[in-house]
Amino acid sequence: MTASREITLRPAAATPQALSAYGTLLSATFEPSPKFAADALAWRYRDNPAGEVVGTDAWSGDDLAAHYVTCPAPIRLAGRDARGLLSLNTATHPDFQGRGLFVQLAEQTYERGAAAGFDGVFGVANANSTPGFVRRLGFQLVQPLDAGILLTAPRRPAAAELGFEGAWDAPRLAWRLANPAGRYRVGRSGDLAAVWSPTHLPLVHCAAFLQTAPQATAGPPLGAQLFIGLDPRLRSAGLRLAPLPDRLRPSPLNLIYRPLAAGAPARLEPDQVALNFLDFDPY
Repeated sequence: MTASREITLRPAAATPQALSAYGTLLSATFEPSPKFAADALAWRYRDNPAGEVVGTDAWSGDDLAAHYVTCPAPIRLAGRDARGLLSLNTATHPDFQGRGLFVQLAEQTYERGAAAGFDGVFGVANANSTPGFVRRLGFQLVQPLDAGILLTAPRRPAAAELGFEGAWDAPRLAWRLANPAGRYRVGRSGDLAAVWSPTHLPLVHCAAFLQTAPQATAGPPLGAQLFIGLDPRLRSAGLRLAPLPDRLRPSPLNLIYRPLAAGAPARLEPDQVALNFLDFDPY
């Protein structure tokens, strides 16, 4: 790849050619992952019922130098329906690192998102990327996510004032569970719907609890259950965790947020956030 060529910024796309280029760059930048396979990228970038990704690419001739995307994600902000963007894949080819491309791609992406009517962008950033989002892109570091092994699972919906939560209807949940790179078990925990996914830890499944009527009667899988997220309703409903040691935690654990629309909250209250693993992309 020739780094001396002029860089051109273009909107991200979901064509087969673009998805192939993204998979190649992501696999070269990070460890190979099923998430970067063609079918998984098509599912995430193209097939989302909330819309195709909003993002920006940096091209050097025919070579993809850097890539950043956000994914449409219906949310509720301060009690009203809103259009959110989940900050997701970002990668810069080693030949083009150190040139500030990520900040350029991110700012153009947020401009496109605001122009398209999105209310805000959120993400779950790791320790390395969090300072860049906060200091260079104006994100709020809302709070580190809770991560622990379930001691007591919630079984009844509980009321709580929320300023932020994911909005899951049947079509969007069906799409999320159709992730080609994932394996899920759907069941119930008392009156709550529950979804479990295998994790990076042997015999440990990540658990999400939704405040909707369960559509299946299956119980939890064998082994331990891991909860990653935030939710004051679940704490009120009996959720109890044994904290997971830092060395065993998956990397992304800091919730970040930036408003895009004038009517969106400027900041989120950490104790009024509901987030589970289905709302972002660890599994």
